[in-house]
Order: sequence, then C-alpha cells, then structure tokens
Amino acid sequence: MASVLSYESLVHAVAGAVGSVTAMTVFFPLDTARLRLQVDEKRKSKTTHMVLLEIIKEEGLLAPYRGWFPVISSLCCSNFVYFYTFNSLKALWVKGQRSTTGKDLVVGFVAGVVNVLLTTPLWVVNTRLKLQGAKFRNEDIVPTNYKGIIDAFHQIIRDEGISALWNGTFPSLLLVFNPAIQFMFYEGLKRQLLKKRMKLFSLDVFIIGAVAKAIATTVTYPLQTVQSILRFGRHRLNPENRTLGSLRNILYLLHQRVRRFGIMGLYKGLEAKLLQTVLTAALMFLVYEKLTAATFTVMGLKRAHKH
Repeated sequence: MASVLSYESLVHAVAGAVGSVTAMTVFFPLDTARLRLQVDEKRKSKTTHMVLLEIIKEEGLLAPYRGWFPVISSLCCSNFVYFYTFNSLKALWVKGQRSTTGKDLVVGFVAGVVNVLLTTPLWVVNTRLKLQGAKFRNEDIVPTNYKGIIDAFHQIIRDEGISALWNGTFPSLLLVFNPAIQFMFYEGLKRQLLKKRMKLFSLDVFIIGAVAKAIATTVTYPLQTVQSILRFGRHRLNPENRTLGSLRNILYLLHQRVRRFGIMGLYKGLEAKLLQTVLTAALMFLVYEKLTAATFTVMGLKRAHKH
C-alpha cells in the first residue's frame, strides 16, 4: 500500500511539474510584464500590453522571455516538491476516505511551507536573472552582472551572504496561503462537479483551475509584490543607500507603496499577474489532470485516495 501511495505521489509530482512548465512557457511574457510593474515603481505604463510593447521596443523581441530557463527550472522543482508533498500528506491523512475543504487547506499549507523553505534560493536567483539587463525607470535600483545560475548563486553568497538566498522568505511563508487557497477551491469545486457527473471535461478543469487561482491571487497579491522586491534585493531605499535585504522591511515596503501610489499601489501589476497566473494555472491543471489520468490508465492502477 505504501509503495502504491508513493508511486501515485510521484506521478502527481511529475505531472504537476510538466503541467506548470508547459503553462508558464506559453504565458511567460505576461509574468515578465508583471515583475516589471512590481519592481520598477516609476514605470508610467500601467497596462500589460503597453509594458510588453515598451520592453520589446527598448530591449528587443526576445526580452519578454529573458530569464526563461532559470524560471522554468525553479518552477519545475517547486511544483514537483509541492505536488509530491501535497499528495503524500493527503494520502496519509485521508486514507481512502473523501477529503474535505478543511483538510485540503491544511495539507496545502503544510506542503507550501516545505516548498518555500526548499526552493526560495532558486526563486531569488531567477528573479535577479529575469530582471538583469532590464531598462528601469527607477534610478534607485542597483544593476547586476550575472553570467548564469551558478554565477548568480556565487555572487549573491559572496557579496550579500548566504542568508540573502532566502530573501523574501517571510512573505513567501505567508504566501503559502496562495496555493493552499487555490487547491482548497480547486478540490472543492471539483468535488461539487463530480457529484453531478462521472468525470470532468477539459473545459471544466480549465475553468475551475482559473477560478481557484484568480481568488487566491487577488487575496494575496500585496504580499506577492513585497516578495518580488525582496527577492530582487537591488533597491536603495534608505538614507544610507544600503541595499534592501532584510525581512524587517516588509511593513516599510507596504507603507511606502501606499504612501506613493495609494492603496491601489499594493495591486500594481495585478492585471498582468491575473492574466498570467490564471491562464497558467488553468492550463497547468488541464495538463496535470490529463497526464495523471493517462499514466494511471497505462499502468493499470487506480488512485489510492478519493478527491
């Protein structure tokens, strides 16, 4: 039984990783626009398509895909860890019974904590690489010169200390509610639909994946903005011009954002984020469900626990 559960969790993890990589690749330019809007406070363009046009005009046609490989690598590792942990914990707790919304939320939260602690260094590095070479409107941003993933790790540890690889960990830990809320709504909506029909259609999976992610993203977006700024870690925001890298600056960043742009400043880039994350999540869940179903069919196995 344990080996079957372990195998099932592995299938879910691989399918989740493949689904996330596929979806992120398709919608990657939207994530580029979102990150610029979050980090570059003086950028005047507020709409996603205008920011993308500016990036292409100033930095070249392939600029929206800058940093694709480190982002995809981090996303693949992150989703593998999350899906494996989520499904392993759920299998152990539910043990063949029907799951509940509360259990999905708790399991999603625990899986998120494990994921954050293991993969934050990868996200710090990919944020730096994704923004390297960008033309910023904000003169308070310190430029970087990394040759690749390994060099970025080396320079960050050498210049900022190994703890800098976990910049943004505190808001990231708070943000584990994002996937937890997402999976809670996704699993709940899926259970409701399965009460009315034997199986879900592709459109069903796409829509409930999109709805679940839209709710989770809107609720947690201000913390995502702070997380991006902390991970980038190249702002000079105090009188001594020291670079930002301390978790105690979270409240300061939120305050500064509201003071400069009003309460809506906390949601700067939300349009791009919703477009990217909702479409990405919807496509990811679609690929994930199809891949897991196909794998279990080919292997002649039934799922060891019910949704």
